[in-house]
Amino acid sequence: MKKTIAILITCHNRKEKTLQCLEALFQNTIPENVTLHVFLVDDGSTDGTGIAVSDHFPEVHIVKGNGKLYWNKGMHLAWQSAITFLDFDYYLWLNDDTVLFTNAIQCMIEDAHKMENKHIICGTTQSRDLLDYTYGGKLKNGELILPNGYLQECFFINGNCVLISKNIYNAVGTLDPIYPHAIGDYEYGFRARKKGVKSFVASKAIGMCNKNASLPKWCLPHVSFYNRLKNLYSPLGSSHPYYFFIFEVKHRGIATAFLHFITIHVRLFFPKLWKHQ
Repeated sequence: MKKTIAILITCHNRKEKTLQCLEALFQNTIPENVTLHVFLVDDGSTDGTGIAVSDHFPEVHIVKGNGKLYWNKGMHLAWQSAITFLDFDYYLWLNDDTVLFTNAIQCMIEDAHKMENKHIICGTTQSRDLLDYTYGGKLKNGELILPNGYLQECFFINGNCVLISKNIYNAVGTLDPIYPHAIGDYEYGFRARKKGVKSFVASKAIGMCNKNASLPKWCLPHVSFYNRLKNLYSPLGSSHPYYFFIFEVKHRGIATAFLHFITIHVRLFFPKLWKHQ
């Protein structure tokens, strides 16, 4: 019986990376009974990303964004576009800076089958030199879980490459569009857990993606206060106080949310009080 997978991608002004991502995707070894449909949100790119994708990969469904979607809202739009197109068996989140190994999709589907398609499969990425592991599922203390050939339960999921079955989508829904950029992947994992859906790290590493700087600018003492403040409240910020507060009220309680709202701003004003990496 044929299985269908919707590949969900969002991009903005990273033409070369987006093309590399798609090239690796289409070079994957796909089981004969599996069909891929790619939904790519071009969020207001001005570097010709959309045109280049159309030229090189005409089979990709390109969805136009308004330039203000960022990662989470862009992925939500890609997902909404997919579900209006077809009732898919799987939805795969894929970052456009992630280059998949040729066996990545087959590995994740096999892992999902082992879990009877009832749980999330989170792929782990390695650096381009293959010396380090960069993104994937994490323990409760934030430590990245390294693939060991077996499925391992994780507490947090990074959204670089994540497989969601139809069963999970029907129970949990899509990414929450209230979050512009960050937090949405973590929130989805938390929301799923409340529905009895666990998250597991894929048995093998699935691709390459270099890691961003260890700390955002708002945490760094040598950055001016104005620029720290601007960075913290940027839609691209990893801990935007407003959206982080919403997330924590929903999943950790209002007391924890207020505490972290205060400590985020204490760190903003006095970054030297924290150790830096």
